[in-house]
Amino acid sequence: MTAEEHLTHRGAISQHVQTLPASGIRRFFDLLSNMEGIISLGVGEPDFVTPPGIRAAAVRSIDEGLTHYTSNYGLIELRQAIAKHLNNLYGLEYDPATEIIVTTGVSEAINLAMLAIVDRGDEVIGPDPSYVAYQPTVQLAGGSYIPVPTTAENDFKMKAHDLEELITPKTKAIFFGYPCNPTGAVMDREDLEAVADVAERHNLFVISDEIYDRLVYGGEHTCFASLPGMRDRTLLMGGFSKAYAMTGWRLGYTCGRVDLTEAMMRVHQYITMSAPTTAQYAGLEALKSGEEDVRGMLSEYDRRRQLTVRELNDMGLPCFEPRGAFYCFPSISSTGLSDEAFAEGLLLEEKVAVVPGSAFGQFGVGHVRICYASPYDDLVEALVRIRRFVQKHRSPAK
Repeated sequence: MTAEEHLTHRGAISQHVQTLPASGIRRFFDLLSNMEGIISLGVGEPDFVTPPGIRAAAVRSIDEGLTHYTSNYGLIELRQAIAKHLNNLYGLEYDPATEIIVTTGVSEAINLAMLAIVDRGDEVIGPDPSYVAYQPTVQLAGGSYIPVPTTAENDFKMKAHDLEELITPKTKAIFFGYPCNPTGAVMDREDLEAVADVAERHNLFVISDEIYDRLVYGGEHTCFASLPGMRDRTLLMGGFSKAYAMTGWRLGYTCGRVDLTEAMMRVHQYITMSAPTTAQYAGLEALKSGEEDVRGMLSEYDRRRQLTVRELNDMGLPCFEPRGAFYCFPSISSTGLSDEAFAEGLLLEEKVAVVPGSAFGQFGVGHVRICYASPYDDLVEALVRIRRFVQKHRSPAK
């Protein structure tokens, strides 16, 4: 018996990790890693470089020797700036000393939330389709993710009545992210108030991933924690990656009442200790001076959004109008292909990368995610290639 066989025989790999599904996104990026001439509409990140002032602040912090650990909670100056930012935008008040943790991206924040809140056997309810990490992080914490179906017919919004039908004695929390990755859906205030009513009547936590809060088109974002009675029931997660084009800096934050924050700190201090110091100084500068950059990028995303939605519908891939983030989520049923076959065929035949909708849950089947955070000219060319692929593969019955 080899060493590998022996370890497997003895159960060296935990059962809960063995049962984790591989990311539905990863296989397609493994395919394109060795291909040339690819236009990628798959990776969910801005094509913009982090704005100059933010980069300069990071370099300055290094030149000044500010390269040591920060508090486990993060730089107090950054936490104060986050608190001020949320108060200015949403009228929320958080104590920077005890109710905010700076995290290594919102990805860490999600893990902290699950590990701090979920016990084995608990159920967490959230929308489907949704960000690929939601279900696995619940599962890693020992819980079960219960999907609430959302569809293009209701603009991919999670409806309170659908949510309430799935609540059981095991339900611990409601978990969602709006604006939504992968659909671009936005929940308006009325929708969120209905969810808040359900949470209050059933005494449930709400975990709200609002990483795309600054990327909303033709309206305003409603922060869930700002709704009446929801501040102390909600764990708010946000970050810098999307609005400030800072994905590689790995910087996020969580905000919540003291006991929730302390519970997450017990996990955070052993997993990462503190977020990268240089990134924290960059984030501080982003909150101080980055607003004009955010508005400029949002305007350009909107131009690309309108182009992409118009072209997809015109070529026969029905696409509801996304109101947030930087994704379109068209149906590809007119081609007669599965979403995986569509994505793989488009990559191999036309060298355009998109993500199959099934990667985001069972109700994403029959769709693909298209990220329009790509240079405008690249996006135009990608849409030409997609149209050619669709015309070639369109089902005769359609």
